[in-house]
This record gives sequence, structure tokens and C-alpha cells, in this order.
Amino acid sequence: MLQDIMPGTEDLLNEESTRGYIGFDPTGDSLHVGHLTQIMTLIHFQRAGHKPFALVGGATGMVGDPSGKSAERNLLDEDTLAYNVSSLEKQLKKFLGFEGDGNAAEMVNNYDWFKDFSFLSFIRDVGKHLTVNYMMAKDSVKKRIEGETGISFTEFSYQLIQGYDFFHLWKNKNCKVQMGGSDQWGNIVTGTELIRRMEGGSAFGLTTQLIKKADGNKFGKTEGGAIWLDASKTSPFRYYQFWLNASDEDAKNWIKIFTLKSKEEIDAIIAEHDLAPHQRIVQKALAKDITIRTHDEDSYETAIKTSDLLFGNGSIEFLDSLDHEEVLDVFDGVPQYRMPKSRLEGGINIVDLLTEASVFPSKGEARKMIQGGGVSLNKEKIQDAEQAIVADDLINYRYLLFQKGKKNYFLIIAE
Repeated sequence: MLQDIMPGTEDLLNEESTRGYIGFDPTGDSLHVGHLTQIMTLIHFQRAGHKPFALVGGATGMVGDPSGKSAERNLLDEDTLAYNVSSLEKQLKKFLGFEGDGNAAEMVNNYDWFKDFSFLSFIRDVGKHLTVNYMMAKDSVKKRIEGETGISFTEFSYQLIQGYDFFHLWKNKNCKVQMGGSDQWGNIVTGTELIRRMEGGSAFGLTTQLIKKADGNKFGKTEGGAIWLDASKTSPFRYYQFWLNASDEDAKNWIKIFTLKSKEEIDAIIAEHDLAPHQRIVQKALAKDITIRTHDEDSYETAIKTSDLLFGNGSIEFLDSLDHEEVLDVFDGVPQYRMPKSRLEGGINIVDLLTEASVFPSKGEARKMIQGGGVSLNKEKIQDAEQAIVADDLINYRYLLFQKGKKNYFLIIAE
């Protein structure tokens, strides 16, 4: 999935164990699936015997990269950035090997070398090496200058700051290669040019294609927003479902990009899938692999049980082993209604409860659907519209799970 590669880069990587890096922007406290392409690039880089550096941009995050942006972003304060940086470090350590000798991954933060760099020193020692004409020729800058909002000096200086990152890592860590998405090509080239002009050195770069869905929409974006790697932002169940719901075309492409399976394994999975597409074999293999690597085996098993519960004939009993936060994660996105547990002591009519909780807009509609066999409580059909719901009906002494039709769930929480 390479997009651009500088002359000499391939020869360098074939000749020696090389050090290279990719930068991650800490404007948020979690990476999302859009970052997985670059994470996978570092993983493959390390598996090929090279040493990966993950640069978290504590300094550049204060400036903002204009690449691919139509407007300037809000700048973050130091405390927020420090928290975001530490959060991203934890996530990256799940994917890369940071232990051992040789080519163990390293985490670096460009705030460490920029925090004591004065403005005057920077423009004197670094800024003089690149002309304004050179910097304005970059597509990311030209588009912003020609746009309605223009570009501030802050964002205009971004490519120079990122270029200095490359110089610093080249000089102090012997990093010879910078990698990134195709939108970073201009910034990467600036870095190699700065290394050449400041010390006559040679450095290299490569970029990967930006991943898009088969329908042309942006990868990783859904109606509910971004799919985050942080379980508190996107539950493992929703994360698993994102991959499971991929189209056949996308799944066959993504399993090659986002898993570490061999070509032979992938070909076998696709061949099996094509014999019975309705079983979604490729999607299940992809979702299992990436959910376990992003979270863990237990999270994957819970996602499977949740999927079976909501979309199949799975047992509801596994909820007994979960704490409250885990139950809320399982039913992330399911409408919820809270009520005092004391109201169940004398029993409450099911029709009254379903109407009160807005499961149905009227008592008449609730009765009609119950009589038609279209309502379930805790995965069991309700037969009687006069049934009283009592405390003994609660799952885990706290929850009532109603189902209207095949796929519409409602969670009532008794507190």
C-alpha cells in the first residue's frame, strides 16, 4: 500500500537494519482506527528487522499540522497535551515491541527537544536553511493560502518544526527514514532537505496510501463518529462490530492491511468465505484479530457473547459476571431508562412500565405487540399483557432487557 518512496530508500532498507519513525499527533487522548495504517507500518518495519521510533508530538501538537485541514485547529494547553501524550504511549505499547535488545521500539516526544529552544535560536539556526518560496510550494500550504481562511504563521511554521524533528532524530538517534500517510509527503521531504542543508546528510522517506472504504467514504468514520482504540470511548463490542460489518470488498482488503496473517492464510480465508459469503468468514477473522490486538482476548470473548445475545440466540447469563460499567459498555448505544428498584417491590404492570420507559408510545400498541408475540424480557417471550414485573426479574439484581421485534433493545436499570 505504498504511495511514494524516495529514491534509495528501498536499497537502504534491504542493505542494513535501519532506524525510522512515524509521528502521531496528540490533539486527542486516544488514537482511532485511522491511525492503524501507520501503526501497522511500524509493526512491519520492526518485523523486518528495523528499529521503529514512535514520535508523539508534544511540541507540534501545540502548533497544528495544516496538511489535509481546511481550518486552523484549537491549540491545547501543556497539561492537556501531556495527558494526551501519556495516553497515546500506552496505546502504542500494545502494538509495538518495546522490550529486548536490538530493534526494540522507542517512544520519543518532540517536546523534550523543543521545550528549551528559544524562538530566536530556532529562526537563526534552523529557519535560515529553508526559503519562504520553498515552504509555500507545498500543496498543504498553497491550498490554505488560496482558501477563504488563509493560514496563520503558526501553522505555516509547522513543516519547519516537523522537519527539525527529522533532523534531531537523524543526528541524535541515527534515524534515516521517516514514514507517514500520503498527506505527509511534503513535510517528510522538508525534513530530508533540512538534513541535507544543515549538515550535508542523507535521509529518506516513504508514505502509504490513505485508506478509503469501497464506497468512497472515509475509513474509520461512522454515523456515530470516529472508532477509537480507547475502550472507554469505543467499547470493544462496538469496535468488534465495526470490523464485522465491513463490506466483503473492504474486509478482503483490510484483512491484508490490518492483520499479520500470511498471504497463504488470507487466501485460504477468502476462498472459504467465497463458498458461503453469508457466514462473513473474512469479517469474523479480521474482527477477531484486530479486536484482540487492540484490547485483549477477554474483550473479544465479551464482544462475541454480546453479538450472540443481541443478534442471535446467545445466553443472557454472561451478564451476571460483569460489573456495572462493563454492562453499560455491552449495551452502548441501546436506549436506557432508570427507575428506583423500590417500585418493583409490589410489582409493576409490564404495559405500564414499557410505556413509561418509552419502549412504546402507547399502552394500546404495547398490548398489541405483546399479544402478537413481539416482546421479550431477558430473551424470553412475554405471553401475558397483564404480567407484573418484580425484583426477581432483574438480571444481576439491576437490569431488565426488553426486546421489541428482532433487533430493538431497551435496557431498564433499577437503582
